[in-house]
Amino acid sequence: MSAIAFKEEERRTQPGRLACLSYRCIDVALGLLGLLFVAPLMAIICVAVRLDSEGAAIFTQQRLGRDKRPFTLHKFRTMRIEADPLVHRRYVEQLIAGEERCYADADGHDLYKLAADDRVTRVGRLLRKTSLDELPQLLDVLRGHMSLVGPRPVIPYEAELYPPRYDRRFAVKPGLTGLWQVSGRNERTYREMVALDVSWVERRSMVLYLSILARTPWVLLRRRGVA
Repeated sequence: MSAIAFKEEERRTQPGRLACLSYRCIDVALGLLGLLFVAPLMAIICVAVRLDSEGAAIFTQQRLGRDKRPFTLHKFRTMRIEADPLVHRRYVEQLIAGEERCYADADGHDLYKLAADDRVTRVGRLLRKTSLDELPQLLDVLRGHMSLVGPRPVIPYEAELYPPRYDRRFAVKPGLTGLWQVSGRNERTYREMVALDVSWVERRSMVLYLSILARTPWVLLRRRGVA
């Protein structure tokens, strides 16, 4: 695809102003309700994280949002504070290069994720298995940096390695959940994950948005594609 054709396709898949307003209204309404509902659980998790290991309960990291604008993402801390970030960076470089290494989980499903990562704390493993570490991102949704549904928020050093066709995932806000999360998550290769993110950009509709939201609790309960 030529640069001109790519730019035209990118412009065509940009959401309209009315569509953006509709998604934003639902994001704020459901985000507020969700935050009020899980606030007591988040308080308990904060205490558990602090008691389990040294460091703050909330982990912040720079991610890229719509149009590659940087923002600060919030999660519950699942790693020790002395964890080496270069471990993940090297792993991401392998994934983008198509050099995935998978391992089988307890049910025999192949997962494309760092295996036996000793940087993760005991409480952190539980939070990752249940995806509860993502709950603080409701604040990022309310702040307008994220949507409830969208592509996975990208770390800047990932984007530096992207071929041009991957940039289409930046046409919309990243999401707390999305097609990748409800379609196997870490059972998918990196290329499949990006393809699902791009598919959301191209197929984005209110029906699909609500469908993904409705499927997310069931996917989390099944705990498929998580480590």
